[in-house]
Order: sequence, then C-alpha cells, then structure tokens
Amino acid sequence: MEIKESLRAAYNSLPDSPGVYQYYDKDGEILYVGKAKNLKKRVSSYFQKNHEYGKIHMLVKRIEKINFIVVQTEWDALLLENSLIKKHQPHYNVMLKDDKTYPWICIKKEPYPRIFSTRKVIKDGSEYFGPYASGRMMHAMLEFVSKLYPLRNCNLNLTEENIQKKKFKKCLEYHLGNCKGPCEALQTKADYDESIAQIRLIIKGNIQGAIRYLKGEIEAHASKLEFEKAHELKEKLDMMERYQSKSMVVSPTIDNVDVFSIIIDEKCGYVNYLKVMNGAIVQSHTIELSKKLDETPEDLLLLGIAELRQRFESQSPEIIIPFDTEAEVPNAKFFVPQIGDKKRLLELSENNLRYYIKEKEMQESLKSPKTKTEALMEQMKKDLRMKEAPTHIECFDNSNIQGAYPVAAMTVFKDGKPSKRDYRHFNIRTVEGPDDFASMEEVIYRRYKHVLEHNESMPQLIVIDGGKGQLSSAMESLAKLGLTDKVAVIGIAKRLEEIFFPDDPIPIYLDKRSQTLKIIQQIRDEAHRFGITHHRKRRSKGALKSALTEIKGVGEKTTEKLISKFGSTERIKNASLEEITKVVGAKNAQLVKNFLTKSEEQPIS
Repeated sequence: MEIKESLRAAYNSLPDSPGVYQYYDKDGEILYVGKAKNLKKRVSSYFQKNHEYGKIHMLVKRIEKINFIVVQTEWDALLLENSLIKKHQPHYNVMLKDDKTYPWICIKKEPYPRIFSTRKVIKDGSEYFGPYASGRMMHAMLEFVSKLYPLRNCNLNLTEENIQKKKFKKCLEYHLGNCKGPCEALQTKADYDESIAQIRLIIKGNIQGAIRYLKGEIEAHASKLEFEKAHELKEKLDMMERYQSKSMVVSPTIDNVDVFSIIIDEKCGYVNYLKVMNGAIVQSHTIELSKKLDETPEDLLLLGIAELRQRFESQSPEIIIPFDTEAEVPNAKFFVPQIGDKKRLLELSENNLRYYIKEKEMQESLKSPKTKTEALMEQMKKDLRMKEAPTHIECFDNSNIQGAYPVAAMTVFKDGKPSKRDYRHFNIRTVEGPDDFASMEEVIYRRYKHVLEHNESMPQLIVIDGGKGQLSSAMESLAKLGLTDKVAVIGIAKRLEEIFFPDDPIPIYLDKRSQTLKIIQQIRDEAHRFGITHHRKRRSKGALKSALTEIKGVGEKTTEKLISKFGSTERIKNASLEEITKVVGAKNAQLVKNFLTKSEEQPIS
C-alpha cells in the first residue's frame, strides 16, 4: 500500500529501536497504539504489505499521522502500550474488559499497626498486599489472621506517651477477646510487633514460615514448663495447619512463580493468572482481551502478562507460559514446562479458563431465553451422545396395581419444557397381569405405528422409565417398525438415576447438578404423575361399574351412560333425580337413586 506524503517524514525517521507507535486520523483521534521490538520494521509492515480487505486495510487508509516513543526494552514498550491503550481506548486496539478497582490489605504505618481492607493505596509508608481479585478471599484471610492474632481495630493514637498517661480505657473488643488491650499496656509493643510479623508472613503466602515459628515457640515454652502458653500456641498451630490443608497446595518445591495460560476464540482472548508462593496458589484471576485486528496468541498473552503483573505488582522471577516467546521481562525468565508439577500448574490454569468461559456462556444464556434453550439442547446432545439436539422428547411410564387396570402414560417436552397438549395415555390391551416389559413393548409399538401412519413428526429422543428390561422391550417394538437407528432411546432407572443405552450393559451416571439429568428427571416424573392420575380414574370407574351392575334392572348400557356422564359414585349421589333421569330415563334413575341412598353409609368409592 502506497504511503501518504503526509506520513513520509515520520515514516523515514523511525529508528531500529524498541518503542511504541501511535496512529492518528485526520481529526487527531488516536486510531491505534502498538508496541515493537524494532519500530522501523514493525511500522513498515503496515505499508509494505497489500492489505486488500479487512480491518487492517481500513486502519491504514485512515492513518494521517504517526507518533512514536522510543524505550529501552521490549518489555518497557509492552507496559507503555498497555498504559496508553487503557488511557485512550483506541478504536482498533485490543480492549481490556476488566478494569475494576480491587481491594488491598493494608498494614497501617502507626505505633500499633491496624490491619484492614481498602481500595485506596496511599503513599504514607503503610504496607499494602494485593490487590485481591476476590473480595471473599481477602475477607477470609483477614478473618483467619484475626483469629490467630487478635489486634486492635480502633482509631486511637496509641503513642507510648499517651499509653503511659493512661488516656485510654479498654473497650468491649478486649472483653470479647478480639484485642489484647495495648491501649492500657496490657500487651507489650514487642509482642504486638511479633504478631504483625507473623501476619505479614501469612499474607505473603509464607504460611510455612509462620508454622515453623509457632513450632519453635511451643517447644520453647514447653521446655520452660509454661504448658498453658504452649497449649495456646498449639491451638493456633492447629488452626494454621487446617487453613493450609484447605488451600490449593500444588508442590512445596515451587515458590514465587507466576503462571499464565490463554484461550482464544473468534472475538476474545482469555488470559488466566495464577500466583504461587511456597507451593500454594495465593492469587487467581482471569481477564478478557477483546480482539480488534489480527492479533496473534503471543500478542494477546504478552499484553495479559504485562497487565496482570503490573496490576498485582508481581516480582516473581519465573513465569510459566504455554508456548515459547522471544519477549524478555526484566529480572524474570519465561519457562514452558513439558512434564511434572509445573506442567500440572499450567493445566490447572487452563482449566480455570475453561470454567470461566463456561460460566460466562451460562450467564449470557440467562439473558436470552432462546440462547439458553439452544445451550441446554447442545449440552443434552453432548451428554447423551446424540447426533442431533433433543428439541422433541417423549417419555413413557407404566402404571398398574397387581396387574389391575394396566395403563401407560406418555409425556412430551419441546425445547426443554412440557408440551401438555401432546401428552397421551394408553389402556393396555394385549397384556394379562403385571408385565411391565410386555406393556412397554405394546405401548411403544402402538405409539410409533400411529406416528408413521399419520406422518407425524418423530421425537429426537425417547425416554423409557425403567432399566435394561423395559429399554430392550421398547427397542424390540422400534425394530419391528424399522425405527432402530432413526431415533435416540435411553432408559432411566429410579434407584440410582442410572442412564442406560441400547446394547450397552454399563450405564452412565450424570452429575446430579447436570441440567441434562434434571430435564430427564422432570419428564420422567411428569410421566409418572400423568400415568398415576389416569390409573386412578380407571380404578374409580371400574369400582363404580362393578357397583352399578349389582342394581337389579340396570343393564350394561345404562351403566356406561352413567359412568360417561358423572364419572364417580359421589357425583351420581350428589346429582338430583331430574339430572339422572335426563341421562337414563325415569325408571332407571329411580332404581339408581334408591340403591345409592340405601348404601350411603358404606360408600362404594
């Protein structure tokens, strides 16, 4: 691409040095900020290549001015680039989607230092630790150290002079055991400072150092027969070791290491950061970098490293990354592990990224019902090894009591929700006695024979309430209809919620929190409820029919009319003689009314 005359002077003066370049448009707005190991080579590449299409072509067309800043090293260039991007937010630059203010733990510079959380870092000589990406993690740390070492939380000016003049009195915190009363000289300055020193070790992640100190103190007090003091310290040691066992310990040999991993999709680069001190992960944070041009994985990773090391003020001498880079960081070395504990650390960082992206996708799906449904269908497809998403599911359940009035129910879910107008129930016709397998075989055959004959849509998934036996029976019917490979079929056994597949004797167990399992359970429970309701109606009508046929002079046709109209004994009892007469005539109505009146004290149903 031909360079414009207005740019030629700046272009020709570009040095072969590390630095940052800035492109401006005709209105003086910054279009793009970039870093370079060699400014001349990097900027030249924009104008020497033929960018016919895309965003780079549009960027180069709009450039009317070039500025550059020379720095000492490539790392300096990276830090400056990051700073200028955050300040100016140029249209064509990677955008950092995480620019929050994070909390710090402050050890205040004062005679008896207080420890508290803050979001403001003031240069007054106080010590600041953090920032903490998780406020919960920070508060857990503060709560832990306060239990180990009770410190003051008041704002009193505890100078030695004020304490000697007895200007202060113990407050409620002392009586609650949350403070040792330095305001009345009940705790010495040396003892207080030692507590601060141990807290400093713990906050820095050097919990082993604090543990070694406590063990030494316990032995010292025990040797002097100061068992009460030794026991008090032993309780602190136990608390500290319990805390350590809950923290993510990766390897006691890994100390003061930064770990970075990256995953890239079409729109974003996601960079995760783990800080490891004394074998334990003490920080974890993920940022998103929104892509604008054709940034490489290395570009995005280095930008993430610069941002996160600067933000968390890391001075770790070793940086673990997933691939090689020619970039250099002052006083630190990059390392790409192939095996061992450091490789597992990198894998842990990548897992953090996957969970972050998955959670982000879930949050986005909640905003749009359509997207949420599509995500659920795709998850079910994956979990159940299906070829297509189960937007239409049919579930079958049998109901009978000792073989009497056997029925089956079919419930239907579409897009993960009940479609009640499509529910069906079946009275079992060909099976005598309580035979769930044969009943399932009949119902499946009748249902899908009807679907084929009437050219109705087939479901993507059939759920059978039962284990391998019921599933095999269902598959026999589908085979007779030529549907074996046309639809996915699973069975769900109630006892352990096992999922069975045809021709696979070993079931799978879905996570109890899985949305897939919840949908299967819901449609199964619906089928059970729907089947029980229908079965109850059949039993009621059966009992009513048996009772009415006992009436002399009332035939089967009259009985059927009454059942069809009223449905239960109670409703016939409550009906007036005139209402019954309209259905079966005056003579039969009188016979039925007389019979039911006589048997009122012993209801039939």
